[in-house]
Amino acid sequence: MYKKVVIADDEPITRMDLSELLREAGYTVVGEASDGFDAVELCRKLKPDLVLMDVKMPLLDGLKATKMIVHENLANSVVLLTAYSGREFIEQAKEVGVMGYVVKPIDEKTLMPTIEVAISKGREIEKMKQDIQEVKEQLESRKLVEKAKGILMNKHDLSENEAYNQIRKLSMDKRCPMKQIAAAIVINE
Repeated sequence: MYKKVVIADDEPITRMDLSELLREAGYTVVGEASDGFDAVELCRKLKPDLVLMDVKMPLLDGLKATKMIVHENLANSVVLLTAYSGREFIEQAKEVGVMGYVVKPIDEKTLMPTIEVAISKGREIEKMKQDIQEVKEQLESRKLVEKAKGILMNKHDLSENEAYNQIRKLSMDKRCPMKQIAAAIVINE
């Protein structure tokens, strides 16, 4: 499966090494950034599956950039690459929502499984978000239909089933979702 990666590190040699390593492993490096600000902008444009993010960078550090990327849902997952293994950095990383934390120097045997797991978990979370959104929309639709049924039942002294069937028939006749018919009934009231 096609896997888009953005690399953010202020060291050009590190970016070059990571890019080469990822390409050889079958990933597509779609962008490189030398600071957190550029990383965020690249993610806004490219919506990568993964961002490999250094922590200490100029302008906007990796933790703050990650917080923005996660908050704005600009990438499926972020893995931090850092020379810092202190507890405070790990806690901050957990708070901003990273999917992985790799301490430099980078070892291919450690990095590749971390990337695979991060991408997989990122996609799972994205699918869950989509499922939640669909359920919310269905619930809102159902609430609207229930409200419209109540209006029809009171206004025309119909049973619940009769009101529902009337909304459904209008929906079929007008060739539009029941939600739209229900919204028209509610607005008209």
